[in-house]
Amino acid sequence: MPDADSAKDKKSLDRKARLAEQLRANLQKRKAQTRSRRIGEADSRPEGIDPGNKAEDTKAGGTTPAKA
Repeated sequence: MPDADSAKDKKSLDRKARLAEQLRANLQKRKAQTRSRRIGEADSRPEGIDPGNKAEDTKAGGTTPAKA
């Protein structure tokens, strides 16, 4: 039965290595997201970002919706 134990150990080590790799990748992704958010300027409006575009907002120099 030593072969069964060594196979379990190998599977356990492989799983731990995969999980560690996924954890590192996730951490790097979250760090990149944080860095990209820091690059932009802070919103100066006290109420934050408007949830929707109104027709008068787009005429007054606001952003226009992207066309496909």
